[in-house]
Amino acid sequence: MKISTNLMFQRALDQMGDSQNKLSKLQAELSSGKSVVNPSDKPQEATTIQRIKSVISRQDKFMDTITAVRTRLTTEETVLSSSTDVLTRIKELSVQASNDSYTNEDRKLIAIEIDEMIKELLSIGNSKDINGNYIFSGAKVKTPPFELTESNELVYNGDQTRNLVNINENRQIFINRPGSDIYTNVNRTEEDGTMSSTGFFQALDDISNAIKESDRDGINQGMNDLEQMVLKMTEVTAKVGASLRVMEVETEILEDTKLQLKTALSDVEDVDYAEAVTNMKKKLLSLEAAQSSFAQISRLSLFDYIGR
Repeated sequence: MKISTNLMFQRALDQMGDSQNKLSKLQAELSSGKSVVNPSDKPQEATTIQRIKSVISRQDKFMDTITAVRTRLTTEETVLSSSTDVLTRIKELSVQASNDSYTNEDRKLIAIEIDEMIKELLSIGNSKDINGNYIFSGAKVKTPPFELTESNELVYNGDQTRNLVNINENRQIFINRPGSDIYTNVNRTEEDGTMSSTGFFQALDDISNAIKESDRDGINQGMNDLEQMVLKMTEVTAKVGASLRVMEVETEILEDTKLQLKTALSDVEDVDYAEAVTNMKKKLLSLEAAQSSFAQISRLSLFDYIGR
């Protein structure tokens, strides 16, 4: 087989071109710090990198959701705690009013404070979150949930919607609760042994009136009503607190998972600088050798062969 001068030149050029391409890729990797600069260079690694990044992106979205939910639930917990504090204060005042050492005038003064506490409870129930939405209105977030009529009847203007959000691939959590689950009716045992139900604010109004009239039985009934109210509010607050603890656990899990994913991504994506520098030196030597060979080949002529 005859090897033409043109073929020798072409092979030398191809060898140098290949070395230059590989050297350029290594230089690009070192410059970017990434082992895959162009997906077409390493399709399998590029696919793995994209898959890991996609999972990390989903983790970030869950983290954003959890942050928003924690803010929302923290606000709700604060509001509920404030309601519990007010009810506890009303209970303390009712206990004072039941003391025989208090006069009718003393009890009227206590009732005045209780009336103000009742207004405070209504105001707390109509609290808004940081986005200006009413907390306890269900889906009707722009509508004040509670309205007290002139007859002290509580009207709930919200709905019963409870919204669920995803906080990981397999877990959902409620981010709100209707106001009707907060200011619930109280149950009373009547003299004939039957049970009756009285509205939350109506019961508070009954307490105030009983104290104003120095009605011993009414005051005792009021204290029983307050026991139910405080217990219910404490239970609801505890549920919100439990949800917040779930958020803390989920945050830790997501952070750990994200750290593992980033480590895996780094293993695939990041350049091993020591190895890359070594390979670049080898490619430089290879290129220099190819260039040297080409220089020698390019100087050959027919007279060189004749002279030999």
